[in-house]
Amino acid sequence: MGRAFEFRKARKMKRWGNMSRVFTRLGREIEMAVKTSGPDPSTNSKLRLLIQTAKTENMPKDNIDRAIKRAVQKDTADYKEVVYEGYAPHGVAIVVETATDNPTRTVANVRSFFNKCGGSLGTTGMCDFLFDRQCNFTLVPKEGLNMEDLELELIDFGVEDCFLEDDEIHIYAEFSNFGPIQKYLEENNFEIKSFKFERIPNDLKILTEEEQKDVDKLLEKMDEDEDVVNVFHNMKQD
Repeated sequence: MGRAFEFRKARKMKRWGNMSRVFTRLGREIEMAVKTSGPDPSTNSKLRLLIQTAKTENMPKDNIDRAIKRAVQKDTADYKEVVYEGYAPHGVAIVVETATDNPTRTVANVRSFFNKCGGSLGTTGMCDFLFDRQCNFTLVPKEGLNMEDLELELIDFGVEDCFLEDDEIHIYAEFSNFGPIQKYLEENNFEIKSFKFERIPNDLKILTEEEQKDVDKLLEKMDEDEDVVNVFHNMKQD
């Protein structure tokens, strides 16, 4: 198990703890997927995966349907993906992924969070090189599946980690390999429970307990903003 697994184990996934925020953010992602490639899951692969992920997160079917309907209406908000980068206190790199219909509002909020917590919002690309973009899938194991055989199959698709944990199969790969892996899994009738895109830090900054608290204050403020979808950082956490 490689670096992505260790990072996932250590990372505190607080931001997915509040169900209403989870549903809001998934709804926006569903809307963006529909506006990009249409409302039919059979022909829109990302929408298909988002719907399955929403089900895994126990998002009601009515919420999913409403998000799809909103996306096809011409007078609804047009959400866009915008990424912001900066530094938290003590030199910790931060990458903030947002889904927003008002970038002016969102950048003002993100900048204020950095400023209030002793950090600074930077320019595009200043922190991106410190992270590797990866995708991951969570699958339902097939009866009688041989994990070694699956790993060998997936190596050809650039998969870096593939393992069974808590009755789920976890797959990690570079971001660019997302499409081919999804196609392979669907063609071979694997049940995909969820998927995510992550940014795995190349190197971790070790801070004292008090310094970690300073950074956590910033992360918590980001977590409270509905426009924020994901926050990635390179602070080592126990």
